[in-house]
Amino acid sequence: MKSNSEALEGFTLIELLIVIAIITILAALLLPALSRAKASAKHANCLSNARQISFAIHLYASDNDHTLPDAQNLTWNELETNNFLIFYKRLVKNYVGLQGASSPQDKLFACPADTFYYDFPVPNYIGRSLHDQPNSDYSSYGFIGGGSSQTKPKPPAFLNEDSYGGVGGLKLAAIKDPVKTVLLMELSAGFAWSWHQPQGLPAGQFGFSDARNVIGFVDGHVSSVKMYRNPSINLPSCNYEPPAGYEYKWHAY
Repeated sequence: MKSNSEALEGFTLIELLIVIAIITILAALLLPALSRAKASAKHANCLSNARQISFAIHLYASDNDHTLPDAQNLTWNELETNNFLIFYKRLVKNYVGLQGASSPQDKLFACPADTFYYDFPVPNYIGRSLHDQPNSDYSSYGFIGGGSSQTKPKPPAFLNEDSYGGVGGLKLAAIKDPVKTVLLMELSAGFAWSWHQPQGLPAGQFGFSDARNVIGFVDGHVSSVKMYRNPSINLPSCNYEPPAGYEYKWHAY
């Protein structure tokens, strides 16, 4: 039988170091798994947001002779400064129960992974949420509203007339390939970088190859899609169609 002094004897220094080492190893093994689980939860939340917003756009169309939101009252300069991506929110937000002026509290329009963005025209990393910025109308998501409607202004001469795709102002029945035509996207998708793959852009480059973004399509489905960046054209990826093999297209024809 042990004496009282033997029973109260604590760990030796070596035993404590061994325990600490084991805890450190276990933490190193668990942290990547926890990080992946957290990223997966954010991605699932983002998919859900995009699905609900896409449904709101369809409800708007149903109430407006099956016609999608239109940017016909915007000038080209307004369209060029991202308004052609964000004007839709003020038209559809009441379909998801939001009233009054937009604000950072519009959580349905916030991708949980949206923690940084790149300022343009020269890509410049900004370590803040795009959803929290008034110039994005407090939204992480953009509606592809530019370029297709006859009511929209012509782009400047240095851009091809078809440079900007879009479905704004079109009737749903007029869109030829609704399964592949983009309706809604994470704003980062138009520039081929991703909140779900946070990596720095090379100096002066608009995106990186095969970034994956959450996209809502005209037919109503939402998925994570690999985006195309043409390395020979240093413009945002929404300025040109991807080659065969990609799951999306910008133009409605």
